[in-house]
This record gives sequence, C-alpha cells and structure tokens, in this order.
Amino acid sequence: INSIVSVDLDNFAPNPTVGGKGTHGGYCGPAVKPIALNMVAEIARDPETYGLPISGIGGITTWRDAAEFMALGCGTVQVCTAAMTYGFRIVEEMKSGLSRWMDEKGYASIEEFRGLAVPNVTDWQFLNLNYVTKARIDQDMCIKCGRCYAACEDTSHQAIMREKDGKRHFEVIDAECVACNLCVEVCPVENCITMERMTSGIDPRTAKKIDPAYANWTTHPNNPMALKAAE
Repeated sequence: INSIVSVDLDNFAPNPTVGGKGTHGGYCGPAVKPIALNMVAEIARDPETYGLPISGIGGITTWRDAAEFMALGCGTVQVCTAAMTYGFRIVEEMKSGLSRWMDEKGYASIEEFRGLAVPNVTDWQFLNLNYVTKARIDQDMCIKCGRCYAACEDTSHQAIMREKDGKRHFEVIDAECVACNLCVEVCPVENCITMERMTSGIDPRTAKKIDPAYANWTTHPNNPMALKAAE
C-alpha cells in the first residue's frame, strides 16, 4: 500500500523531502495491524490454505499483538517497525509479556492456543441478528468525560443521555441503543462501558419480543430477499 505520511505546509511538499521534493512510501506499523490480522484470518480459514504454516507480520508492537496473531493461526511472528522505533530490546519485552499471559491462562506452549480464534471468524451475513445487546455504563467507574455521549450523539444513534436531575450524568437509552459498540471503543476507562445481552422479554428499540433462535441475514425476516427465497 503506497502512502504519503504528511505534507509540509511551508514548503508544500510531501514529508520527508529530498531537494524540495517528496514521494510516497509504504504502509507499516500499528496502523497496518487490522489489515494484517484479517489477511492472516483469511489464510487460516480458507479451505485451500487451511493448515499451512503462517508467520504473521504487520504492526506487532506488544506481546498482546503477537498473541492475537497466534490466536488466528500464526506459528511465528515478525517484527520490523517496533524494533526500528524502540530497538531490539522490545522483543525481550514481548517474550516476557507473552510468557506471563500464558502462565496466567495455563498454556504450556503456543500450540495450545494457536488458532483458537479462527473458528469464531465469520462473514457478516452469518452473524446472529437475533442476538440483542445494550450498552451499560458503570456509574462508579464513569469519569464523566462525555466521550461516549459525543460519539453517540453526533455520529451514531443519540442513545446516551448526558444529564439527570440537573447534574452531569451519562446513561444509555435502551430504546435507542443499537449495540454498535462505538461508546465502548471511545471510552478511556477499561470496562466502564460493557455490552449486556438481553435473552428474553421485549427489545425496547424494536418493541418486538426477543427471539432466542439463531437467524442470520440469509434467513432473517428483515432481509426482503430472504423472505422472497422462502416463498
């Protein structure tokens, strides 16, 4: 992937410059990790490539990054940008962090958890549309920064209130929450906002009874093409 890092707004040339000129470079570091994880997952679950040895690379900076690649089927991982940025010592930190995590989880070897995430990777049309969740904000953990409200109010579904009894208070409005997870991602406090599943009763947003049966996009009544196929 070709990329331009930035543009010098004084000299009006891409950075870095050589004699007043710049050109594109590559694409690496933490920004490429999501792309690399997806590519590894596709290799691991494709019938034609399933079982092939995989060496993961792309944005690996911490032991957790390495563990994620291994969970998607990698037997080894490679590090470039992180070593260039922090030096080779970062590899030792990755090793010690991964070792501690494996001890906590009870894994004696990488093979015991390698590929465990692969069966849980699917295509979007096979996700369960009857799986209803709502965001919950832990009021004891909330620092009232308002990031969840801003994200939901301006770019999502206006499903978070910001005031209660005249005081700053952030709470999810179940009737509006579509479980997009955006509030969870922007919250700076880990586990302050969680997604809780509703397994019975009425979904406040749709006013319909929650159906415990699995139904994906290919079979769900919300898909008009699925209804047509059933007929």
